[in-house]
Amino acid sequence: MATNKLQELTEQLYNQGLAKGQAEGERILEEAKAKAEAILNDARQSAEKIISDASKQASDIAAKSASDIKMASFQAIEATKNDILRAISAKVVEKPVEGVLGNEEFTKKLIMTIAEKFSAENGGDLNIVLGKDSKLQSYVEKEVSAAIGSGIDVQLSKNITGGLHIGPKDGSYFISFSEETFKELICAYLRPVTRKTLFGE
Repeated sequence: MATNKLQELTEQLYNQGLAKGQAEGERILEEAKAKAEAILNDARQSAEKIISDASKQASDIAAKSASDIKMASFQAIEATKNDILRAISAKVVEKPVEGVLGNEEFTKKLIMTIAEKFSAENGGDLNIVLGKDSKLQSYVEKEVSAAIGSGIDVQLSKNITGGLHIGPKDGSYFISFSEETFKELICAYLRPVTRKTLFGE
């Protein structure tokens, strides 16, 4: 009888302990599941943010690359157009202008026209610098001076190989007339017309 009671008590204690152990195990399991779910949610959110950031960064890089490529293409096309314009302008202008300032009659008319215009608008005395091999010194000192009714200082310079410099005697400025400046001047007027003809711009 006492043995039965002891056995019953033992079984009762065992069953209670087992029930408590199972309950505790289930609670721990539920907590573990909840923590695992929270970790998974955090991981999902982190992954989504990483993917979203990477996607935005990729879009930004693609947009910047497209913009850079567009700008580089535009610059390359413009540089090519300008090279074509320079080549055509040089071809058209080079031969006609070459040697034009070596033509004595043309240079005399040029000097007379500039001197008269300068004198009419500014008054004062002129300074003209010619190339060291120029034969126009006497012409300028006599005929041009007489025509404008004012003295002209004429200098010869080894730094001028073709053309002339002209300006006021005070040296405040001078204007250069050379084959290169003529070419540049003509090309400046020629390029817009050529550009429109070639590129429709």
